[in-house]
Amino acid sequence: MLSVVVLISGSGSNLRALLEATANPLFGAKIRAVGADNPATGLEHADLFGVPTFVVEPSQFGNREQWAETLLANVQHFEPDLVVLAGFMRILPPEFVAALTPNLINTHPSLLPDFPGAHAVRDALAAGATRTGVTIHVVDEGVDTGPQLKQAEVLVLPGETEAQLHERIKLVERDLLVDVVREFAQQKTSLPA
Repeated sequence: MLSVVVLISGSGSNLRALLEATANPLFGAKIRAVGADNPATGLEHADLFGVPTFVVEPSQFGNREQWAETLLANVQHFEPDLVVLAGFMRILPPEFVAALTPNLINTHPSLLPDFPGAHAVRDALAAGATRTGVTIHVVDEGVDTGPQLKQAEVLVLPGETEAQLHERIKLVERDLLVDVVREFAQQKTSLPA
């Protein structure tokens, strides 16, 4: 059984999809804990499924490194095989990444390498892109530069707003993330070394 820790920063829609999928014992993965960098509303999903949660707020630490060290200790306490950043909106320091990669994956709302960073949907619209999508990738020390595991395309509709496009991307993102975790759990995909 693949053990997973999920890190979030917001409403946890990707987390909810994973919790629902892993509730089936045949899925092959179990979410051991959910962590956040703030008292995120998405933690309520974990509570509903009886999954332990933890919050490690950067404002409680003297510097980013101390925060990341405490976050890492919380993650490692649950001995995960895989750590999923599901809407976790912080860039992690190299020491954190080195301790977990390649078993550290992220969802990103674009077809990387196009539109990396925190404003991918806005950037795609500003560039006049006719297609964008979702990438699940291994986290490395760069910003959305790690090896890509899986992508799915989403067409940009004429006149679509950033919020509308982002909502459509989220629907695809949830399914893609569940598929990737399932493939790891069933050993159909392996993480790059």
